[in-house]
This record gives sequence, structure tokens and C-alpha cells, in this order.
Amino acid sequence: MVDTAIFQDRTAVYYTLGCKLNFSETSSIGTTLKAAGIRTARKGEKADIVVVNTCSVTEVADKKCRQAIHRLTREHPGAFVVVTGCYAQLNPQTVAHIDGVNIVLGTDQKGDILTHLNNLEKRRVGEVITSDLKEIRTFIPSCSRGDRTRYFLKVQDGCDYFCTYCTIPFARGRSRNGTIASLVAQAEQTVAEGGKEIVITGVNVGDYGKTTQESFLDLIEALDKVKGIDRYRISSIEPDLLTDEIIDFVARSRAFMPHFHLPLQSGSDDVLQLMHRRYDTALFAHKIRKIKERMPNAFIGVDVMVGTRGETEARFEESYRFVESLEVTQLHVFSYSERPGTQALKIDYVVPPEEKHRRSQLLLALSEEKTHAFYERHIGKEAVILAEKAKVSRPMHGFTDNYIRVEIAHRHTLDNRLVRVRLGRFNAAETALSGEIL
Repeated sequence: MVDTAIFQDRTAVYYTLGCKLNFSETSSIGTTLKAAGIRTARKGEKADIVVVNTCSVTEVADKKCRQAIHRLTREHPGAFVVVTGCYAQLNPQTVAHIDGVNIVLGTDQKGDILTHLNNLEKRRVGEVITSDLKEIRTFIPSCSRGDRTRYFLKVQDGCDYFCTYCTIPFARGRSRNGTIASLVAQAEQTVAEGGKEIVITGVNVGDYGKTTQESFLDLIEALDKVKGIDRYRISSIEPDLLTDEIIDFVARSRAFMPHFHLPLQSGSDDVLQLMHRRYDTALFAHKIRKIKERMPNAFIGVDVMVGTRGETEARFEESYRFVESLEVTQLHVFSYSERPGTQALKIDYVVPPEEKHRRSQLLLALSEEKTHAFYERHIGKEAVILAEKAKVSRPMHGFTDNYIRVEIAHRHTLDNRLVRVRLGRFNAAETALSGEIL
């Protein structure tokens, strides 16, 4: 039992790097600390506690983590600094020796943060509390929104895929998940709190059910029956795990939106084999066609990695042409980063940094072209958006069911409400379509 008396009237700040799953978990940590009497520090206020939830997907991510820790310790001198997340799990000693860090929590410990605050007693060198990879088995629930409109429901954690370029299985452990009953209960609690949209998150959500002998299809069918949730989105799902049955269900479901995000990584079958991905381009193309057959206006986002070891110029050209041929909406482009301990380091042919940059720019231009064309096709149509809170005098934004960002005139009464609009031209920044409220 934690004595929370010491936490009364204490303040905390939270900083998250990385994926939507991390944001969900940070928000849950904030909810836990709030229940113990710790409030979020106001802007400009010095905090008593700093929580940093880190990412380690690339070398750049590692660097950003270190920079964030240094900056936050300067901004909040004397604060008790907690660092958790993937970088903390993979490099705990490095993090513990950063000046100002008091405690480093691994993947299995972040959900029990209160028991590790040690009455806020600081040490000269940060204390490390992590578990070995084989011992990371706990599924820590998380369903929260922080200061956002949409809720993020964590349904699964860990990954059994061990792709040659990736360290996530070493940071997150093996695949595990919550029960359907527990996740439905969290969705029902979201309704009680006034939430209308839930984003389903995890490390490899399509692998759901490993620890409960259930399936991802079982899960989304159950969630669709929760009255009061108007919208669900699947944050990302592996193409080999996105079954035709899942696509068919989303197409006919009550609340699952026509919005998919699929990690492709490369449009070259040779590179996919070097990565140890579990599909080929033929399967990926089939999934895109299937989605578009059932939901012609679906938004499809795709992850593409450039410059991985073994990606020769010819293989990149093959990849580019394949991606260009796909009827997708947006590309999430990122450059390969050498990760210690990964099998990719054994692959010949290293792509120079300037060539990675060139390839990234080509794909980003292609992405902009595809997204712009997708938006243009919807100008003049009616749609429903979930309006999101905005600062006074600033335009409000919301997303259509198929994830088109829409800008509308500010009305505070519309916050977290479904609003019917007519889609107009692009805004000045060309980041959204204007919306006329109907």
C-alpha cells in the first residue's frame, strides 16, 4: 500500500516521445498520479516530478530522448525525474547516468509507477528498475485521452516478429494482451466519461489474442457493440494479419471507420526478405485492392522505410514504382537507422546518408501528391467530423470518418460533438479542407 500523503499538492509534468501507444500510456500514468494527489503543473510552473516516456525506434529517437531529459531537468531544477519507455528499457544505465535522473523504469514497471517514487528521495545516480526480456510478461492496461478528444485504448503489447532492423521486441517483450471483457469494460468507461471516439493501439494489434486465445476479429466485433462509442479507428495493423474477414467486418460495422494504416516498409520483395517481413508485395497489393473494393473512399496510410541495408538503387526504384502504383492516401516515410544488436547489421550494402535523404524526399513528394488528390476528390461533399477543442479565436479541426482533416469556424459548443459539414477548398496552409457547418 502506497502512502500518498507525501504526494498531496505536488506537481508533475509529462513528456512523451514516439508512438500513439506511448501517448496512451503516459496519459494513464498521469491519471494514476492525479488520483494520488499530484496535479499537472501549469505552463511556466516548476514541477516537483518529471516523467519522460521514451522511444528507441531509431538513433534519432534515442538522441531526442537524451535532449528532452536534459532540457526538462534544466526547466525543472530539483524535480524528481522518472524516465521510462523503450529507450529506458534498452539503455537503462546510460539513462541512469544522465545528470538529474532519479529513477529508470522498464517496460514491466511503468504501470506501477507510484510504488517506485521512493517518497521522492533522490540519489546521486539514478536507480534502475527493469526486467530481463524473458521476464516481460505483464499486460498493463491503458485507455485515456490526456488533453485530446479521442481516446487511445491499448489492446496489445510486445511483438514476436523480430524483423532484422527492429529493437521493439527487445524493448517491449513478447506479444501479450488484455481480455476482450476487460477491454469492453474500458470502452464502456470511456462512454461514461463522455468519449465518442477510440483509437485502438498496440505494438502489433493484429497479433491480439496470443495470451487469451481470442482473436482481433472477436475483439472488434465486441467493441462495435458498445453503445455510445460512435467511432473506432485501428491505429496500425500488419498486412499479413489484416484478414479479409477483418476488412469485410469494418466495411459493414456500425462504428469502425474506413481508415487503415499498414506498414509496408519496402516495395521490393528482395528487401522484404532481408527484413524478415512476413508478406510479399503481392499480398500487400491484394489487401489494398480488397479495402478499396469494400470501401472505395477509405483512407489508407502506409509506412515506408528507405535506405535499409541491402536496398540497392535498383531495389529502391522497384519499391518506388510499387508504392506509386498503389491506391493509397498517405505515406509515413522514415530512414533506416542502425540499431545495435539487430540482424540487419550483418547485411551487405550500406546506403549513404545523402542517398537516404534523396530517397526520402522522393517518397514524401509522392505522398503529398497522393494525399492532395484524395482530399480534392471530396471537395463539395458532405461529411461528419468530430470537432476537437481549440484555443479561443483559433479555428477548430476535426476528422471525417475517412480521416480527412477539416477546419471549421470556432464554436466552443461544438467541442467533442459530431458535426455535419460541407467540404470546401484547402485552407491557406493546405493542411486541411475548409468545412461549412450545416
